[in-house]
Amino acid sequence: MDMTFMRWDPLRDLMEFQERMNRLFGETLARPRREEVLSRRMWTPSVDIYETGDEIVIDVELPEIDVDDLAVDVERDVLTITGERSLSREAKPEQYHLVERSYGPFSRSFTLPDSVDPGGIRGSYKNGILTLKLPKRGEPKRIAIEQ
Repeated sequence: MDMTFMRWDPLRDLMEFQERMNRLFGETLARPRREEVLSRRMWTPSVDIYETGDEIVIDVELPEIDVDDLAVDVERDVLTITGERSLSREAKPEQYHLVERSYGPFSRSFTLPDSVDPGGIRGSYKNGILTLKLPKRGEPKRIAIEQ
């Protein structure tokens, strides 16, 4: 009778077990249930911010959102954009097979630099893009002192 001896490595067995458990939970946790997908959750719209000579411009990507569902507020030195995107009312939640786009409420806040005049901020909404133009204050003037 021929016997082959193999060295037992409990650490290797434990690592293999951990890898199997990670795969099992990874597959289960990676696929959210339909109810979770269709539930209301916070999301973050994409934003571009750039500067011209006399203003700072914020472009916020908000497709399929009604302008009445948007709010832009300035309090102290913070600009806050809030709103909500809802699922299409043409289909019932149980009719969806896949939902990859984000729905529900959102909020983005930006601290305004001292160079911005909050009283002059203007906004427009076209083709799913909210554009906010933040005018810069004039340069401080040096006062000439007579002698």
